Amino acid sequence: MKNIAPVSSRPCACKPGPHRQSASRLRWVPGSLTPLMLAVVLLLLGTQVSQAVIVGTFNIRYDNPKDGENGNGWLQRAPVIASLIRFHRFDVLGIQEALHHQVEDLQSQLPAYTHTGCGRDDGHEEGEFAAIFYRKDVFTLKDSGTFWLSPTPEVPSIGWDAKFNRICTWVKLESNKTHETLYVFNTHFDHQGTTARMESARLILAKIQEIAGGKPTVLTGDFNVDQTSESYRQIHDSQLLVDGFETAEERYALNGTANGFKVSAFTDRRIDHVFHSRAFKVLRYGVLTDSYRSPSEDVAETGSVALPREMKFRNYLPRTPSDHFPVLLELE
Repeated sequence: MKNIAPVSSRPCACKPGPHRQSASRLRWVPGSLTPLMLAVVLLLLGTQVSQAVIVGTFNIRYDNPKDGENGNGWLQRAPVIASLIRFHRFDVLGIQEALHHQVEDLQSQLPAYTHTGCGRDDGHEEGEFAAIFYRKDVFTLKDSGTFWLSPTPEVPSIGWDAKFNRICTWVKLESNKTHETLYVFNTHFDHQGTTARMESARLILAKIQEIAGGKPTVLTGDFNVDQTSESYRQIHDSQLLVDGFETAEERYALNGTANGFKVSAFTDRRIDHVFHSRAFKVLRYGVLTDSYRSPSEDVAETGSVALPREMKFRNYLPRTPSDHFPVLLELE
């Protein structure tokens, strides 16, 4: 596929992409359809107004030089993360903690996607992004923006008792297939400020009502609180959004969403969430505990009596692509 330049990371707007040509209209002549033909036509029409969409959230861990000392450096993890995104075929993915060069690295390895977002420190390239990636063949960008989680959301600012600037980036997308509208909001709450998290939840709910109105909406992010916290309940009990973990028909969640780069760690706490408006039907929810292997100092080969003799193993080190697991939600 021919690469297309990513959407510019301006603080509050992106140019909408081109429309796709709509499919040819079906012509119907009264009395000309058999019952079977009519059923087929109704089925085809139904597929034009309903489209399954895979959305997700993924804190990819900022490029901390100290991580490289432990074998978890960004250059090692980046291709794994990009491969994970491609394989699971996210249509829309909100990422957190990404510095500008990390966003660009992912974009270069995700040619089917484009993105929007800005740095939290200056509204351009400085600081962490809450970027939103989406498939160019599935959606066209119609509008976008970023606001700060503070009493002055229009400008870079620290809110309440937070330690850092925190942001929420949003997009208005139009389906290339159905021309229906989907709003996606992506955020990263502060890790220390209790008041900031509560006020951030209130602000985001107000902004969703202001920007999206009653349109289908998804809210993704690292909320730095689990499913028992007060700020989580602020969103959960709002009557505006519901948690995809609870509404999914099929759930694959054998672990919580944070791992601290420890493959063997277990928790039942979820701090990365995907909320959605009530109009959606959620087909499946998953915490993707994907791992990979990296070489160790032990170069010896071993075999197994249960496998063919030519089957050899080396003692590689198991690793996670980030210190969080991505969360996947398929909805329609």
